[in-house]
Amino acid sequence: MAKTVADVMTSHPATVEADQPVSVAAALMRDNDAGAVIVNDNGRMRGIITDRDITVRVVAADKTPETPVREACSPYVEAVGPDTSIDQAVQLMRSHAVRRLPVVEDGRAVGIVSLGDLALERDPNSALADISAAEGNQ
Repeated sequence: MAKTVADVMTSHPATVEADQPVSVAAALMRDNDAGAVIVNDNGRMRGIITDRDITVRVVAADKTPETPVREACSPYVEAVGPDTSIDQAVQLMRSHAVRRLPVVEDGRAVGIVSLGDLALERDPNSALADISAAEGNQ
């Protein structure tokens, strides 16, 4: 059984620089079959942008696809280190009502752990684990 976030995280998450347009982030989501992309500022993690962020902060706000990622991303992000325990990650997600946690080492994103990743680890027979394990879901 996995003990740390490093055991269940997705390594090498997709990243985008904060000054790039949201269209680049959206293309990365499409190409990586992911719902979130790590936002960097000169290679250091600054935040995260999700498909929901693009929908609410760009499309619904009548902004263009050229809107800089920094204007649409969530800048205050809970993050964990690779050695964070699974239980600690679950607690952070629960207390901050988030579905994803960037995994950061020395200021750089080395992975991302999702609610689905943790569901698969903690209760592989749950409905959430079944959905998360289905091909094409990330």
